[in-house]
Order: sequence, then C-alpha cells, then structure tokens
Amino acid sequence: MVIGSVIATLIATTPYLFSLHESVPDIKVVNTFFGKYESNYYESLFVLSWTLTGKVIPLFLLFIWIFTCKHWWYHTILVPIAMYCYQIIVVLNDDLVFADNDQILYLIPVMAIIIPSIYLIRARIFNRINEANKSLEELEEELMLSPKNFWGKIKDYF
Repeated sequence: MVIGSVIATLIATTPYLFSLHESVPDIKVVNTFFGKYESNYYESLFVLSWTLTGKVIPLFLLFIWIFTCKHWWYHTILVPIAMYCYQIIVVLNDDLVFADNDQILYLIPVMAIIIPSIYLIRARIFNRINEANKSLEELEEELMLSPKNFWGKIKDYF
C-alpha cells in the first residue's frame, strides 16, 4: 500500500517536474559550485533544460513502468528506455548537430537480445496453452518473475 502510494505520487508530480525547465534562466553560461557550464549548441540553458525534460520525464515514467509491470512482455520496455538514454547522451554532447540521428544503430544490440527472448517466451506460453487447460492469466502468473525487493528486480535484468 505504501509503495503504491509513493509510485502514484511520483507519477502525479510529473506535470510539475516537466515544468521545472521554466525556472532555468535564458543564459548561455552558468557558474555553479559544480563548475562552469557553457551551452554551445543550444546557446541557452533554458532550451537545453527544455530538451532534457522532454527526454528525462518519459524515461522516468518508463522506469516506473518496467519496475511495476507484471506482464510477461515487460522486457520490451527496455527498448524505449535504451532509446531515451541514448537521446539524453546525445543532447548532452554539444558537438553533435542533430539530436536524433543514427540511434537505431545503437539500439540494434538491445533489440537483438530482447526481441528473440520475447518471441521465445511467447512461444512457451502458447505451447503450454495448447498442452494444458490453463487460462492466459494463469500462464502469465506462472512465467512471471517476482523478486522480493528492488535489488532482486535489478538482478533479474542483468
């Protein structure tokens, strides 16, 4: 109950988090205690923060989804997670001209692992449906991995 309430609160705060870029000043250079940051490509910290919130908020929601999803196909959520991670790296790399170029080349290894594994899980489900009189929900529960804690869920992915 407590974990569900925390997750619901995090999801409910995403519109506020998405508008945080409005508090960033429209300047090119900022000096903080972390150091000096100069926005060469975007020429404005406001534009950089707006671009990053457009990538980070969906990534945040995808992480919530993958850690709370109970379906057998939840590994496919790793594909958009990898895509958003790559896009964030590209946005932070000021030397690139376009932010969304050639990302499919970097996603191919991720998709090469996820797509066949999802197909094999699907094949197992339909083989068991044909052999037994179980419903699809019962088979999903049987194939679902349910670790005890957060780190157990992380270990299932790696």
